[in-house]
Amino acid sequence: MLLRLPNLLTLSRIAVIPLLLASFYLPGEASSWVPLGLFVAAGITDFFDGYLARRNKQTSNLGRFLDPVADKVLVAATLLFLVGVGRISDWSMIPAVIILCREIMVSGLREFLAELRIGMPVSKLAKWKTAAQIFALCFLLVGPAGPAEFNALLVGDILLWIAGLLTVWTGYDYLRLGLKHMLVEEDT
Repeated sequence: MLLRLPNLLTLSRIAVIPLLLASFYLPGEASSWVPLGLFVAAGITDFFDGYLARRNKQTSNLGRFLDPVADKVLVAATLLFLVGVGRISDWSMIPAVIILCREIMVSGLREFLAELRIGMPVSKLAKWKTAAQIFALCFLLVGPAGPAEFNALLVGDILLWIAGLLTVWTGYDYLRLGLKHMLVEEDT
């Protein structure tokens, strides 16, 4: 099961993280373009692991567990490193922290609800949040290597704020749904 292609693609998202982070230390513009290429390649595996698992009837509990973990670890590591190398401005650390905190909260909430055998499907708004987040990270990864007439860092910051606002909104929605089940448990 672990060596099925969908699971290997998911695991590759985790395995690429050290390479992505190390590539920030490449000389010149390679320190922007190589991490971006690795991040985009990891994103492509996110599409194909689920697609292939469904198409080949290879969905599994392991895959359902690994997929969101791989996504969250990749995004968290990239966000933290972008802060560390100064590609996320001081004020934009606020949505970065909000994104990290929401991911931890939602992961814990999903784990709690799973024990109750209650699913928590991804909302359409959460998919928009993820898209804004991914595009923000792509622009921030390009950073100073982008065209001189285009401020990739500014666009990345703006998209990160949009993702942060959507993160608060979707996090609240998930928490509200989860609290219904938590409070029922307390009352009985």
